[in-house]
Amino acid sequence: MINVRKWTSEAQRVLRRRREPAVVQTLRSAGAASVAYVIALRLSPEPAPLTAPLTALLVVQVTFYATLTNGIRRVNSVVAGVLVAIAFSVLVGLTWWSLALLIVAALGVGRLVRVDEYTAEVAISAMLVLGATVGYTAWARIVETLIGAAVGTACNLLLPPPVWVDEAGRSIEGLARRVRQLMLRMGEEAAGRVPWQRAAERLHEARRLDHDITGVDAALRQAEDSLRLNPRVKEGLLHRVVLRTGLDTLEICTVVLRVLARSFTDLAKARGSQDLFPPRVGATVEQLLSEIADAVVSFAVLVTTDLSQDAESAEARLSAELHTAAGTRDRLAELLREEIAKDWTDWQLLGAVLTETTRIIDELNTEHRTRRLLEELDRVSREHRSKLPRLARLRDWLGVQEELWRNRAGLGSRSR
Repeated sequence: MINVRKWTSEAQRVLRRRREPAVVQTLRSAGAASVAYVIALRLSPEPAPLTAPLTALLVVQVTFYATLTNGIRRVNSVVAGVLVAIAFSVLVGLTWWSLALLIVAALGVGRLVRVDEYTAEVAISAMLVLGATVGYTAWARIVETLIGAAVGTACNLLLPPPVWVDEAGRSIEGLARRVRQLMLRMGEEAAGRVPWQRAAERLHEARRLDHDITGVDAALRQAEDSLRLNPRVKEGLLHRVVLRTGLDTLEICTVVLRVLARSFTDLAKARGSQDLFPPRVGATVEQLLSEIADAVVSFAVLVTTDLSQDAESAEARLSAELHTAAGTRDRLAELLREEIAKDWTDWQLLGAVLTETTRIIDELNTEHRTRRLLEELDRVSREHRSKLPRLARLRDWLGVQEELWRNRAGLGSRSR
């Protein structure tokens, strides 16, 4: 019985890992490279056409969008390198000085054709072709490159890559929970006496959240790429805008939290051996930060929720928590006004605490988020119209008006 349970848990662990980017990338790259090699054996005159599996290996990426963009640049780099090699073989042949000139010319051509990270591939292709019999090997290399690129692209067409929205959602929720933990610790310390060194530690923790945002941004970029040109996704643009604006809001909240931690540190230095806040004020600050911390997590859940029913409940919960936090903020404002009337010392820092907590509440407001979604969708629409004016005119001729973007944004704000 124990062995069965262990086997079941191990199987579940393997099934969970099968969707990890590294696992998916390894399996799909190996399969595409093998298929490209088999096809190249039949079509290429080379006895060992390794260029085809190499191209497929480099072209196949985790997302379909990345596969297309990498495939085009990869083919351009190889063709450019072959053409440079043909020109050099006709003019000068292979010598030590012609090899140096070849590398310089190939790298320059690579920048001219804008193959980005495949610039070195132009020089590599040119050297390989120049070192062999020009003509026969050159065209064989081009054929193998086309085979590899075609197989890599077909791999994603027949086996669509997974959508990494869930990974990005978990990253966003993880960031929100780290923000919540820091807020709770700051609130607990605000209710009593805290040395300025401990307050400074919280400031350093708030600054370290910038590194967490960088990791979340990388996961979100991968999710955005997986939504582009993916047949599994119908509303890819809306998904990208919802996640991106959600991360932008959390990033603003972390910046404000860092400023709040700095205000606490300065206030602790000014207070010295006294309590950070008067007793009633400290208890209210602790309650307010606790309520805002819960609202931050609810906001992250709202952003990453797919089902409309769950989104409505998440939005209702967020609105209730923000309403409660606003009431506590108003009560804190009254207490601070009374304290400042008694003693004007450090009134700037006390007022800064109120201002910074108000800013976070405003950023998490659902109406503010709806306006942000509308603005972002309008901006993306304008960019598409400027880049593809003919497609925009065709959409207008077919009756696809800008109002559809606004309706879609409205649905997105309610369903998330």
